[in-house]
Amino acid sequence: MRFLRSLAIALAAMVGLTGAAAAEAPFIIVQSTTSTQNSGLLDAILPQFTEKTGIEVRVVAVGTGQAIKNARNGDGDVLLVHAKPSEEAFVTEGYGVERFDVMYNDFVVVGPASDPAGVAGMTDAVAALRRIAETEAPFASRGDDSGTHKAELRLWDAAGIDAAAASGGWYRETGSGMGATLNLGAAMGAYVLSDRATWISFGNKGDHRVLVDGDTRLFNQYGVILVNPEKHPNVKAAEGQTFVDWLIGTEGQAAIAAYKVDDQQLFFPNAD
Repeated sequence: MRFLRSLAIALAAMVGLTGAAAAEAPFIIVQSTTSTQNSGLLDAILPQFTEKTGIEVRVVAVGTGQAIKNARNGDGDVLLVHAKPSEEAFVTEGYGVERFDVMYNDFVVVGPASDPAGVAGMTDAVAALRRIAETEAPFASRGDDSGTHKAELRLWDAAGIDAAAASGGWYRETGSGMGATLNLGAAMGAYVLSDRATWISFGNKGDHRVLVDGDTRLFNQYGVILVNPEKHPNVKAAEGQTFVDWLIGTEGQAAIAAYKVDDQQLFFPNAD
């Protein structure tokens, strides 16, 4: 009986030590976008950061608008998104410490091979969207306040089109991430504005292909920000800053540049 009691005490102590070790293992929460996750970029580069620093990175992948909202509420240590005006406002309002450019790619308009609006080969994205609206060809929008959705709305505004007024008709809002929206677009033969990285990684293209690209207004910049610990004392500022420094430093930038799918580079590092 004494042996069994001693064994139980020893096992309990081992469990306690294991639990304490797990609790003490450093980790940060990064609020980011579906594009960084769906493209496979984060799965490729985060293990390199963890191996170097011992800090685990737990990613919440949502639309940029939701990621910023979460970070405003203190639900994260670092923000990695792609809507520069919103990011700058996040810092100006005191929720972020400092914003840094990290990388860029571009947006593309993809659509079916039949191309009912006749936009294939166009390099003027605004004119292409205007033509899609005029022909009432189906268009699938994320409709989720993501960085991609914000970019799309800017293009519709430049085209002088109130696409939301056509919601439920030729204009369909999914309220979902990039992958789900591309799936719907492929299923219904609709045009979609996508970041190029997610499009390259997307596996259900069907007969969809890139029809419109090359417009400077399709430039897609990503930024990283440490959430302000003065606003939210729970922020792991030291670990979060370590991640920011790595991401915009030589090693992180090289890891981003090295990530490819089908021999195509998905993101182009441009930290200053």
